[in-house]
Amino acid sequence: MALPDCELRGIDHVVIRVHQLAPMLNFYCDILGACLKKENADMGLYHLSIGSSMIDLVPVDGKLGLQGGAPPGREGHNVDHIAIEIFPFDGEKIRKYLISQGVNSEEPVIRYGANGKGPSIYIKDPEGNGIELKGV
Repeated sequence: MALPDCELRGIDHVVIRVHQLAPMLNFYCDILGACLKKENADMGLYHLSIGSSMIDLVPVDGKLGLQGGAPPGREGHNVDHIAIEIFPFDGEKIRKYLISQGVNSEEPVIRYGANGKGPSIYIKDPEGNGIELKGV
Protein backbone atom coordinates (compact mmCIF):
# COMPACT_ATOMS: atom_id res chain seq x y z
CA MET A 1 0.00 0.00 0.00
CA ALA A 2 1.32 3.46 -0.87
CA LEU A 3 0.70 6.83 0.70
CA PRO A 4 -2.76 7.99 -0.47
CA ASP A 5 -3.07 10.76 -3.07
CA CYS A 6 0.59 11.68 -3.16
CA GLU A 7 3.66 11.10 -5.28
CA LEU A 8 7.24 10.43 -4.19
CA ARG A 9 9.27 13.02 -6.11
CA GLY A 10 12.88 12.63 -4.99
CA ILE A 11 15.28 13.03 -2.10
CA ASP A 12 14.62 16.14 -0.01
CA HIS A 13 17.70 15.83 2.17
CA VAL A 14 20.24 13.43 3.65
CA VAL A 15 21.67 13.90 7.16
CA ILE A 16 25.29 13.00 7.89
CA ARG A 17 26.57 12.89 11.46
CA VAL A 18 30.16 14.18 11.51
CA HIS A 19 33.16 14.16 13.86
CA GLN A 20 34.87 17.28 12.46
CA LEU A 21 32.69 19.94 10.86
CA ALA A 22 35.35 22.15 9.21
CA PRO A 23 36.86 19.51 6.86
CA MET A 24 33.37 18.33 5.93
CA LEU A 25 32.21 21.88 5.08
CA ASN A 26 35.40 22.36 3.05
CA PHE A 27 34.81 19.11 1.13
CA TYR A 28 31.13 19.63 0.34
CA CYS A 29 31.21 23.41 -0.21
CA ASP A 30 34.69 24.31 -1.43
CA ILE A 31 35.59 21.13 -3.33
CA LEU A 32 32.21 19.85 -4.58
CA GLY A 33 30.40 23.20 -4.78
CA ALA A 34 27.52 22.84 -2.33
CA CYS A 35 26.26 26.04 -0.74
CA LEU A 36 25.84 26.52 3.02
CA LYS A 37 22.25 27.77 3.03
CA LYS A 38 21.50 27.88 6.73
CA GLU A 39 23.25 27.07 9.95
CA ASN A 40 21.98 26.59 13.45
CA ALA A 41 25.19 26.40 15.48
CA ASP A 42 23.31 26.28 18.81
CA MET A 43 21.48 23.14 17.70
CA GLY A 44 24.42 21.74 15.68
CA LEU A 45 22.78 21.64 12.24
CA TYR A 46 24.26 22.87 8.94
CA HIS A 47 22.12 22.81 5.76
CA LEU A 48 23.98 22.50 2.45
CA SER A 49 22.18 23.04 -0.84
CA ILE A 50 22.88 20.50 -3.61
CA GLY A 51 20.64 21.44 -6.54
CA SER A 52 17.05 20.85 -5.42
CA SER A 53 18.15 18.65 -2.49
CA MET A 54 20.10 19.22 0.70
CA ILE A 55 22.78 17.52 2.75
CA ASP A 56 22.60 18.34 6.45
CA LEU A 57 25.75 18.02 8.55
CA VAL A 58 25.26 17.31 12.26
CA PRO A 59 28.38 17.36 14.48
CA VAL A 60 28.18 14.38 16.85
CA ASP A 61 29.25 16.52 19.82
CA GLY A 62 26.52 19.15 19.32
CA LYS A 63 23.07 19.34 20.91
CA LEU A 64 21.36 17.47 18.05
CA GLY A 65 24.28 15.10 17.48
CA LEU A 66 24.31 13.93 21.09
CA GLN A 67 20.70 12.78 20.65
CA GLY A 68 21.65 10.42 17.81
CA GLY A 69 23.48 7.71 19.71
CA ALA A 70 27.00 6.50 18.99
CA PRO A 71 28.89 8.35 16.25
CA PRO A 72 29.93 6.63 13.02
CA GLY A 73 33.28 4.85 13.16
CA ARG A 74 35.86 3.39 10.79
CA GLU A 75 33.81 0.20 10.38
CA GLY A 76 30.32 1.67 10.67
CA HIS A 77 29.06 4.62 8.64
CA ASN A 78 25.79 6.49 8.51
CA VAL A 79 25.09 5.54 4.89
CA ASP A 80 26.76 3.46 2.18
CA HIS A 81 26.92 6.36 -0.26
CA ILE A 82 25.11 9.44 -1.49
CA ALA A 83 24.72 9.91 -5.24
CA ILE A 84 24.99 13.52 -6.42
CA GLU A 85 23.91 14.15 -10.00
CA ILE A 86 26.50 16.06 -12.07
CA PHE A 87 25.70 17.77 -15.38
CA PRO A 88 27.48 18.01 -17.66
CA PHE A 89 29.63 15.03 -16.76
CA ASP A 90 33.21 15.14 -18.09
CA GLY A 91 34.89 12.25 -16.29
CA GLU A 92 38.45 13.20 -17.18
CA LYS A 93 37.99 16.82 -16.13
CA ILE A 94 36.25 15.81 -12.89
CA ARG A 95 39.01 13.32 -11.99
CA LYS A 96 41.80 15.82 -12.69
CA TYR A 97 40.08 18.37 -10.48
CA LEU A 98 39.49 15.88 -7.64
CA ILE A 99 43.12 14.75 -7.73
CA SER A 100 44.26 18.40 -7.63
CA GLN A 101 42.19 18.76 -4.43
CA GLY A 102 43.72 15.65 -2.85
CA VAL A 103 40.59 13.51 -3.34
CA ASN A 104 41.23 9.95 -4.56
CA SER A 105 38.85 8.79 -7.26
CA GLU A 106 38.31 5.85 -9.55
CA GLU A 107 37.95 5.91 -13.33
CA PRO A 108 34.36 6.67 -14.46
CA VAL A 109 32.14 3.58 -14.70
CA ILE A 110 28.64 3.24 -16.17
CA ARG A 111 26.11 2.63 -13.40
CA TYR A 112 22.35 2.67 -13.06
CA GLY A 113 20.65 5.49 -11.14
CA ALA A 114 17.41 7.44 -10.84
CA ASN A 115 17.72 8.72 -14.42
CA GLY A 116 18.92 5.46 -15.97
CA LYS A 117 22.44 4.39 -16.90
CA GLY A 118 25.20 6.94 -16.91
CA PRO A 119 28.81 7.56 -15.93
CA SER A 120 29.75 7.82 -12.29
CA ILE A 121 32.79 8.19 -10.06
CA TYR A 122 32.99 7.02 -6.45
CA ILE A 123 34.91 9.11 -3.91
CA LYS A 124 34.99 9.42 -0.10
CA ASP A 125 34.41 12.51 2.00
CA PRO A 126 36.89 13.35 4.79
CA GLU A 127 35.09 11.02 7.23
CA GLY A 128 34.89 8.05 4.87
CA ASN A 129 31.29 8.39 3.68
CA GLY A 130 30.83 7.21 0.09
CA ILE A 131 29.90 9.82 -2.51
CA GLU A 132 28.94 8.91 -6.07
CA LEU A 133 29.25 11.70 -8.61
CA LYS A 134 26.62 10.57 -11.15
CA GLY A 135 26.13 11.72 -14.71
CA VAL A 136 23.04 11.12 -16.84
